[in-house]
Amino acid sequence: MSDGQDHRRAAVAQSMGPMISVTIDSPSQVVGPHWDDLVRRASSNVFMNPAALQAACATDFARILMLLAWEEGAGARKLVGVWALRLRKMAPFWPTVLEALPYNYAFLSSPVVDPAYVNAVIPAFFAAIDKSPSLPDVVSLHDFDAEDPSYPAMLRELAARGVTPLMLSASARPFVTPEFGVKRSGSTRKKLRQDWNRLTALGAVEVVNDRTPAGAEQAFETFLALEKASWKGEEGTALLSDSHDAAFVRRLLQNLAARGEASVALLRVGGEAIAAQVLMYCGTTAYTWKTAFCATYAKYSPGTLLIDKITEELFAGSEVRAINSCAAEASFMAQLWTGRRTMVDMLVDLGPGKSLAYRLEAGRQLGYQRLRSWRDRLRHRPSAPAPKKLSLAAPV
Repeated sequence: MSDGQDHRRAAVAQSMGPMISVTIDSPSQVVGPHWDDLVRRASSNVFMNPAALQAACATDFARILMLLAWEEGAGARKLVGVWALRLRKMAPFWPTVLEALPYNYAFLSSPVVDPAYVNAVIPAFFAAIDKSPSLPDVVSLHDFDAEDPSYPAMLRELAARGVTPLMLSASARPFVTPEFGVKRSGSTRKKLRQDWNRLTALGAVEVVNDRTPAGAEQAFETFLALEKASWKGEEGTALLSDSHDAAFVRRLLQNLAARGEASVALLRVGGEAIAAQVLMYCGTTAYTWKTAFCATYAKYSPGTLLIDKITEELFAGSEVRAINSCAAEASFMAQLWTGRRTMVDMLVDLGPGKSLAYRLEAGRQLGYQRLRSWRDRLRHRPSAPAPKKLSLAAPV
């Protein structure tokens, strides 16, 4: 082969972009060192952490597969993308779909991708799904970050495939950085100062966020007890209300805390914990995953005070540069932070045409969305004014 042919082949390979291969594996912490390297370069999603995924598999909480994108260069291959997908089946005779929220209690479905490779990794992910005989072509994407670089890359690849995603909804999630989003004045800040001062009148007040594995696990039990004693316990939605859920979240917290990637901040008054905030960490982003507080102290807004204080504490260091609320626009965090992140829900079918599985799943999700919309409208409908009582007394 001539030198000219070698140069032409090299030019063609370069024009095609980086060589990306995708492996489909079961969750394992063996990939941990590669993950640690990736999150230093890539977008953040703590719910894709192999340690979290392994917790779901070890407790039979979800059927998860990891799509791992590798750059195949001249030297050692480098991990440039991770996307964990759950195989979900709603009923025995319902078709299986891929759910990009890898397990219940995950609040972000975006893949973790090195931005330098995003335009090669996203097509490679879809190609791997499409070519795998064991994976369904229908992919459900809830809580997808529309401001992540992977989102426009995904829309471009779907358009190139002739696939039009079913856009189910768009929402705004409270999100904050040191530079933008923290309310530093106004009525909210004034109320926080008043609540804090009223609380300190009851006894010594402290915020503790022990990030050691033992400290995090102990504080997590405090959180679980507070949540169980709240209205969630009464309605049966607390994590301790279901033994399967409890086993999973305990393993989840344990696995992440062992890596220094989870902790539980406690607000204490006179040594008693009155509020707890579970925190998770990935790269330079912290996630306010779950919160609970003692109803006895509700008038002091303990959960809000704790979020405010822990936000200040996290940003005082150099490690955390953003906090993702994992919460809806209607949550109390929207009152604390003005920053927002656009989230979308969508459904895609990578196969030719629209399959029966896609049509069934689209109908189910659209129906569920309408039911939720009706429920929310009923909840927020203003009450009719009480009828005026007729008086038979003569006017004075």
